[in-house]
Order: sequence, then structure tokens, then C-alpha cells
Amino acid sequence: MRYIAALDVGTTSVRCFVLNEKCEIIGSAVEGVELLNPQPGFFEIEPEGLWDQIVRVMQNAVTNAQLQPSQIACLGISTQRCTFLTWNHKTQEYFHNFITWKDLRSDALVDEFNNGLTLKTINGVSYTLYLLTRSSRFLAGSVLKMMNGQVTLRLVYEMQNNKRLREGLKRKCVRIELLDSWILYKLRSGNGKNPNVDHISDVTACTATGLFDPFILDWSPMIKMISGIEISLLPKIVNNSYTDFGHINPVDFGPEWQNCQIPITASISDQCAAIFGSQCFSKGDVKITMGTGAFLDLITGSSCHASIKGMYPLVAWQYGKNTTFCVEGAAHDMGTIITWGQNCGLYSNPAETSAIAESISDTNGVYFVPAFSGLGAPINDHKAASGFIGITPSTQKAHMVRALLESIVFRLVQLVETAEAETQTKLKILRVDGGVSRNDFVCQFLADATGIYVERSSNAESSIMGASYAAGINFGLWQSHQDVAQFRTIDRCFVPNIKKHSPIRERLKVWLKAVERFSHWY
Repeated sequence: MRYIAALDVGTTSVRCFVLNEKCEIIGSAVEGVELLNPQPGFFEIEPEGLWDQIVRVMQNAVTNAQLQPSQIACLGISTQRCTFLTWNHKTQEYFHNFITWKDLRSDALVDEFNNGLTLKTINGVSYTLYLLTRSSRFLAGSVLKMMNGQVTLRLVYEMQNNKRLREGLKRKCVRIELLDSWILYKLRSGNGKNPNVDHISDVTACTATGLFDPFILDWSPMIKMISGIEISLLPKIVNNSYTDFGHINPVDFGPEWQNCQIPITASISDQCAAIFGSQCFSKGDVKITMGTGAFLDLITGSSCHASIKGMYPLVAWQYGKNTTFCVEGAAHDMGTIITWGQNCGLYSNPAETSAIAESISDTNGVYFVPAFSGLGAPINDHKAASGFIGITPSTQKAHMVRALLESIVFRLVQLVETAEAETQTKLKILRVDGGVSRNDFVCQFLADATGIYVERSSNAESSIMGASYAAGINFGLWQSHQDVAQFRTIDRCFVPNIKKHSPIRERLKVWLKAVERFSHWY
């Protein structure tokens, strides 16, 4: 029996799972990530503390599986996207902490850039070229906007405001790391003991950064003109069939690991790993990950889709010269809303929320707008505010809890309908994963609101499963996506209740009025 280790480094946790050849989890370890908030809107992770956690969870997962490190056949890695740092990798000097995808420090820059002459010129020229060529690439350029979730302007902010980084750029000793490229460097180099390993990042990690052009499958040649960022500072992009990751350097892992040669056979971004884990391998397949945020990804096949409503064209996976694309829409506040409700005392355990919401028939006119990080597609208002509206003396705690859950589903409904309209695809099944997908009320309400079957797998760990599938295929345990189809089992399929569809759509209309009240608040 051969075993796979799958490392998943997310926004709130670092996890490592050990699986056998049947993709059964036989061991695991989890540690919470300390998310630093040094200023309002700043969300960071201290890198060396994160590295210590990565080492511990890998060690503990193998121990929990009652295996020796030498029994691990290969390692697959899944990482959050658009989290980055800059450093001098040779001296291990960090110019700042990891700046996470939820960080809002570039908010003013986003406004300035999106309203500036440079972007208006790019939009105008692109639209003219689109009229002449009907090229999807130029259509995408005609509606291009920068967003806080992308790396670009958060990196520009640091270049403008971080004195040590500016000095490092002058000395030409700076390297830009995405989370996956940094983890790969630390694992392969023995935590910097061999600083000459390649500077590489997986294509699925690069694709959402705002620095990547999915139409040419490389860093955008416009980066320098738009932001002043030198492409040479960024990692080399590798595809999902890359075979030269090498092995884990065991220097930091203790004596039991010293004689091991564990190959790293896959590195993939969390959302693309969840696509793999949900087994969305065909055009028209869609998955919704409900974690810290919610991410809808719809497979569009071999063509890169140009969105005009804020959906994002991404690389779903790339093997050799064969590339499969998807469009993605995000609601950046999902699990964060539920955690906030717990912190405010609306319930003591998030697992209670489904029963609380089902204990009443409606919200008694109460609505909630879930916009801690603004509102993404199709609303695209990063200045929206969060809040309840419609509270009266008869409002009970249960009404507020149900309003919270309904609000995050309404955002998912918007993403589903936008994806359908933009791609002219009628969705038949929504495959859901992530922690919030364990909430029965959320899944049933989503089915009733959309009129689409919602399919929840037995294993909620789609990113872990996806990293395992990718690692196992590259290692040779399986030959293709079809070989892993046997490993996905369904926990429950939520069937739309036709009688509830119209009343929910009426509530959605009122919720949209509430959204208008909270729009452009900041």
C-alpha cells in the first residue's frame, strides 16, 4: 500500500491529511492560522510562524496515520491564492509579512486606478480592438477593473509605502513570492539551506493574481506599464504536469525524516484543487466552495471566457499544452459571516444555525447584507457596508440568524445566475464543498432559490482530495481523471421545492433593495 500526503494551507488553518491508494483518510493534523490585523483593513500572516506550523502538521499527520515518513509515496500541495510576500531569499530577510487575499490596504489605490486615465485608455483602446477583431481578449480588456483581492495593487501599495522594500528594489535583492512558490522553496531548499532551487509557481496559483493574462497563459506584458512591477521578480510559471519539483528536503523535519526521499508531485491552488476534488472535469460542470469566502467555478472548456459582469476567467488546469478554463465568481464573506454571528452571541456553535433557521418560517421582514469585504460580481461594489435592516420590536434572535444564512445564499444565487447568463449555460447540478456546505438549511435554501439540484459529497475536504488526486496522477498511482471518479461519494442531494421557489424569489427582490441601501457606504 502506498500513501499520499496532502498539505492544505488556507486562510484560517494549515492542514495535512494522509490518504491511502483508495483515497481513504487514515491520518490528519490541523492547526489554526493566526491572522494578524495590525491596522483596520490589514490582514497578514507572519511567515516563519506559518512555516513552523507547516512542518508540525506534516509531522503530526504522518504520526497520526501510524506510519513512518518513508512510507509516504508523494506530497500534493493546495494553497490559498493571491496571498504574497516580498523578501531576499538568500538572506531570509522579509520586507513584510504575507499580505492575504482579504487585505484591503490598497482600497484607495483601487479607486484611483479604476477612475484613472491609464485604465480608461486601456478600456477604450481594447474596446476599439474588440470591434475590429471580435477577440475575447480585447473584450475582457474593455471592462478590465482592478480589485482588492488581486495581488497587483496591494503589491504597488507596499512598493510605495514600505521603505525597506524600496531600498531592496534599488539593491536588486527582492523576490516576489506567492504562497505556493514560497512553500515550494522552503520545502525543496531545506528552509533556505540550498538557495539555488528554482523560483516556480503553479499556473493555477498565478491565474487569479491580476498579473496573469489567461489569454496568453503567461504574466501579462502590461504589468510594467500598469504597475511598475518587473516580471523578473515573479516566479516562473509551471503547469500541472510539471515533474521537476524534486523532493522534500528533510532538514527541519527531525531525525525520522532524514533518510526519506518524498517527491513533491503536485502544487495547485485551493479553488482549482476543489474543482478536482469535486470532480468537475467536463464543460458545464460547476462547484461552489463554501469556506471563509464562497467561490463558484464553472468549467468553460478549452476557451477562455471574457466576462463583462465581474466573473473572472481562470485556468482550471493545464497538462502539457492542453488547457482547461473556468469562470469564477466570488462572495468573499461566507464563513466569516457565520463566525461573526457566533462572536456576537447569536449562537454558541455554528452547527446550531441550521436548526435555528428551520425553527421559523421566515425572517419576519429582517434582511442582512453580507459585505465585510464589499460585494463582488455581479454587484461589484467594494464600498458596500454590512448590516441588518427591518428590525422591529418583534424581531427575535432566530430571525436574525435566518437572515444571516439567507443573505449568504442570496449572494450565491447571484453568482449562479451570472455564470449562467455569461456562459449561456443552463446549470443542472451545483456541487458544493467546504465547511459551510455541511449546513443543511443553506444547501436546501440554495436549491429552492435557484431551482437547481445541490449535490453535497460525503467528504467536505474537496481541496485536500483535489491535491491528492493531482499528486497521485503525476506520481503514477492513477493514469487520468477517470481513474479517480470511483472515490467521490454523495452524502446528500438537495432537491428544489417548487412551492418555495416563488416566495424566496420575492424575498430576494426585497433583499436587493436592502443592498441598495447599503451600497457605496464607505
